Order: sequence, then structure tokens, then C-alpha cells
Amino acid sequence: MKKWKKRGAVVAGGVVAVGIAAALVLNALNSNIALYVTPSEVAAGKSPKGQAFRIGGMVKDGSLRRDNLTVHFVVTDLAKEIPVSYTGILPDLFKEGKGAVVQGKLGPDGNFTASEVLAKHDENYMPPQAQAALDQAKKPQGAAKP
Repeated sequence: MKKWKKRGAVVAGGVVAVGIAAALVLNALNSNIALYVTPSEVAAGKSPKGQAFRIGGMVKDGSLRRDNLTVHFVVTDLAKEIPVSYTGILPDLFKEGKGAVVQGKLGPDGNFTASEVLAKHDENYMPPQAQAALDQAKKPQGAAKP
């Protein structure tokens, strides 16, 4: 085999190896991405179908109900409410009336089955999308947008 053919084969092999590595990395990133959606967006049908995503908002007062290790509660952005069920141990900071972000999938019946529950760690912090949804929900319905 001539020298230039060997170099061409090495370069082609390198390009193929880089392409395979890039495809594997992109596949891993795509499978681990969880979009953030507000309860109002879920109610409007804007949530991803058949894949995990995150819902953020406030845990509605009086909605927390326990069945052994399964916990049922409602996440709200003060405009819409999404019922959530989670099997497992909740974080220590998880309480009614406080912020939470839940990750999981939406069932065909409209109930959200969470695989992970994250409690708001500081009373001053809230994800920007959740804060915007709460601010929008607090505005009077007839108020004009700026």
C-alpha cells in the first residue's frame, strides 16, 4: 500500500471514530435532558409526550396525602393545578405551601408520576420560569401587558 493511501485510511478512520463518539455523546445528552414546564403549560398541552420532564411550582396547601411510601400532592402555579404521585422518601424541606420541582412523566389520565422530587432549598430562590408563571398568575386577568 502506498504512503498516501495509508494516510487516507488513518484519516478516514479518525473521522469515523470522532463521528461515533459525537453520536454517543449527543445521544447521552438527549436522553438525560429534562425540560422545565409550568402547570399552566401542562394544562395547555405544551408538555413533552412520552418523555420525562420537570414541573415546578408551589405545593398546594391541604393537598398532601400519604399511602405508605406513596405520596400524593398537587403542584400549582396559582393558575393551574397538576396532581402528582411519588413513591419514595421526600426531601426534608418538602412542605405544603412551599416551592418544589418534580421530575417524571405525565400519565394519560392527567396525573403526573414523579421519579424525583426536589424541594426549594432557600426561601428566596425560585426557578425563573416558575417565578414568571407565579407573577403572571397574580396579575389581574384584565390587566394590559406592558
